[in-house]
Amino acid sequence: MNGTKKIKYSRTDRIILGIAYVFLGVFVLSILIPLIYVVLASFMDPTVLNNQGLSFHIKDWTLDAYRRVLENDMIWRGFLNSFLYSIAFTVISVFVTLLAAYPMSKKEFVGRKFFNIIFLITMFFGGGMIPTFILINQLHMVNTIWAILIPGAFNVWNMILARTYYQSIPTELREASAIDGATEIQHFFKVMLPVCKPIIAVLALWSFVGMWNSYFDAMIYLNDANLQPLQLVLRSILVQNTAEMAKVAEQLKYATIVVSSLPLLVMYPFFQKYFDKGIMVGSVKG
Repeated sequence: MNGTKKIKYSRTDRIILGIAYVFLGVFVLSILIPLIYVVLASFMDPTVLNNQGLSFHIKDWTLDAYRRVLENDMIWRGFLNSFLYSIAFTVISVFVTLLAAYPMSKKEFVGRKFFNIIFLITMFFGGGMIPTFILINQLHMVNTIWAILIPGAFNVWNMILARTYYQSIPTELREASAIDGATEIQHFFKVMLPVCKPIIAVLALWSFVGMWNSYFDAMIYLNDANLQPLQLVLRSILVQNTAEMAKVAEQLKYATIVVSSLPLLVMYPFFQKYFDKGIMVGSVKG
């Protein structure tokens, strides 16, 4: 007969667990309440929302904010731009990060400590906005998509995570591929990358989310409205000073938050299963 043995906690343990559950519950509520408020406010009539706040009467609800958002051509263009930028940035960033992290994970790599120091310095010190803009301008990347894809493609923190993951992979894999005559390039693409799906998924999710929520670089480098991502398009809509926009600005703000968050909410479940490093279990036997 199989059964789970009930764990007996002491009084002190129960008190500590109770306090931990209380803090956890408060933390969860602090996240859920604003989310629920944003979703409900996006369906509210702007007049009722501005004068009374949230209302649970159906007559006070409307889809006008979503209609305005979905019928706006600028929003659809910005949505497409953000999606394309995020996909392209994710591919470039993850590929560059994995390539840089691979040699840095090898103890026999000549100059490893020197490059580690150089990378760490860039985490704490930067050239500044004006010198960076001058550099991007001299490279003729201003008002092009490359201005927001290339400069931030390499992230030192992500490289450190990938390097640490590489170091956790048993060396027997490299020895086995070397016996089969595989070169370093063949070993990297045919052995390492398939084994590194969890860290690739994590880096891809972080890169996608970072680019999706990014607006500052686009605001500086992109002058063409047709190239602007969703975040800048929403900003330009919300700052319009027309009387009509002032009336529905609050409701429109919540609706745009919901719409712009949907891709991330849809994408996350597909990456969640890769977060567990258990994919490594059994990759090396004997």
